[in-house]
Amino acid sequence: MTVRELRFDVADVDAVVLDIEGTTSATGFVVDVLYPFSRSRFGALLAERGDDLAVARAIAQVRELTGDPDADAAQVEKTLNTWLDEDRKATPLKTLQGIIWSEGFARGDLVSHFYDDVVPRLRAWHAAGVRLYVYSSGSVAAQRAWFTNSPEGDLTSLVSGLYDTENAGPKQEPESYRRIAESTGLAPARLLFLSDRPGELDAARAAGWRAVGVRRPGEPYYEQGVGDHAQAGTFDEITITTSGSST
Repeated sequence: MTVRELRFDVADVDAVVLDIEGTTSATGFVVDVLYPFSRSRFGALLAERGDDLAVARAIAQVRELTGDPDADAAQVEKTLNTWLDEDRKATPLKTLQGIIWSEGFARGDLVSHFYDDVVPRLRAWHAAGVRLYVYSSGSVAAQRAWFTNSPEGDLTSLVSGLYDTENAGPKQEPESYRRIAESTGLAPARLLFLSDRPGELDAARAAGWRAVGVRRPGEPYYEQGVGDHAQAGTFDEITITTSGSST
């Protein structure tokens, strides 16, 4: 299938909201590098820092979700690993992964991944006055670490806001996108969401957003496609026109 080029006029789009896995970055990097990194450190985090506010809150959420208020650290760790195997987008799992990954990035143990076409396009959009946001199932802490520790340096200055399943809600529910629109102060129709997952694209569109599916060969959702949404193979195929110039 030939992927057609897309053009969005700045009069219609004020901001681009980015998914990460499969969209800006390879899912394989997350699964093959970041997941094992967090799995090997869950036990120590729970045992040594269970009283830290964020960790204690996540532990309480695990207990609530499993219906086991007395689950000890070992049981919580087992649940986290089960959710990891299932690739479940559970908020406490993402919170604890975010803590572990943030510290790994800060130590230099980890460097994030971006597809080659992404960062130049993000810089061009930002320079043209298009606001950029991130909405990922990974925690805000993980997102911030991801953009801070890219192969091309700190990219956080390009991003106006970060959203996850805790501050926005589940990614396949339209209400989450309504919350984001309200938070940004932008009309839903002026927001463009980029994701590889059709369920997320459907939810964004149901909330009044524009939505484009990003289909990259080798990604888990490539063969499934993006339903009846517009699609692009790379960010270079998405053009936003501003004041007589295109980016």
